[in-house]
Amino acid sequence: MTTSALPQTESPDIAAIAAQNDAFRKLACLGTPPDIAIPGRMHVTRSLMEAEDGFMDEAVKATGEFEVFEPENDPDGCHDFGAVDIRGQKVFWKIDLYEADSDFRYGAEIPDNPATTVRVLTIMMATDW
Repeated sequence: MTTSALPQTESPDIAAIAAQNDAFRKLACLGTPPDIAIPGRMHVTRSLMEAEDGFMDEAVKATGEFEVFEPENDPDGCHDFGAVDIRGQKVFWKIDLYEADSDFRYGAEIPDNPATTVRVLTIMMATDW
């Protein structure tokens, strides 16, 4: 049984998820420490790593500084996806939430609880999508 098939007693707090996603993204990309521990890891795709000199660093910094969340690019309000332009190229970033002890196999059962949720931030060239 997957975690999505489990009954939910109450809906997750979307504002808390968004705040935690923002805090984790700023920690991973800018080194800004959050108020509470938010476990996770950041990955960049090979094409982003192999991009021209300094491009990856610019993309990571722009991802950390991203703040333009609107209904068109954040319909669920979780602040878990964005796109930035670097030197005329589109770069996407995405945050996925996993159950802390699931080896990244299962989605977070209680995604607004940072004690049981691990975030994975992936930054990629739009062509990687």
